[in-house]
Amino acid sequence: MTSPLPPVALASRSPRRRELLATHGLEHTIVDADVDDGDLEPGLTDARAWVMGLAYLKAAAGHAHAGSNLEQGWYVLGADTVCVQDGAIIGQPRDADHARSIIEQFRGQTHEVLTGVALIDAKTGKRAIFLDVALVTVGWIDDASINAYVSTGAWRGKAGAYNLAERVSADWPITYSGDPEGIMGLPMKALLSRLRALSAGGDRLENRTE
Repeated sequence: MTSPLPPVALASRSPRRRELLATHGLEHTIVDADVDDGDLEPGLTDARAWVMGLAYLKAAAGHAHAGSNLEQGWYVLGADTVCVQDGAIIGQPRDADHARSIIEQFRGQTHEVLTGVALIDAKTGKRAIFLDVALVTVGWIDDASINAYVSTGAWRGKAGAYNLAERVSADWPITYSGDPEGIMGLPMKALLSRLRALSAGGDRLENRTE
């Protein structure tokens, strides 16, 4: 019989990440990370280092707030997602005009979607950080369709101003390679693999980045 997966405390306000954990039947709770990455600027930081750093910052904040209240076997989970095009980091849009600009920039082009994930053992504080990388190609979307989308407000809180599943369902011309759930904010294949290893006792968290 397979061991149950360790439960996680998600240090995120993202409803999409909560939905992904629930869809996979993973026991979880929400802890307050109190980190607004919209107030932070990457400067010249490498995009991969930036997104993993933000994931750890969120997990560490969640651990500081709630780690002592969690039982043995729980892990605090932090995650962050950004898009990268032509070397520029693109996070969540500031407003409707910014969202429109991002979608216009993406159409007819391919961009990277990077999701950093951090796990912290609630009791020992040991950590692991890993990165998921995917590619998304957006075909041509006319101005009227972009304006109609922006007017819905569905871009709010979304890295790159879109959610993959929503836009594919809306018949946007999008193709991708990589984990679609990673594109939506949490690479569940990689996360579940790591949690299975932890439940089997074959992979202890160490102070390292993968």
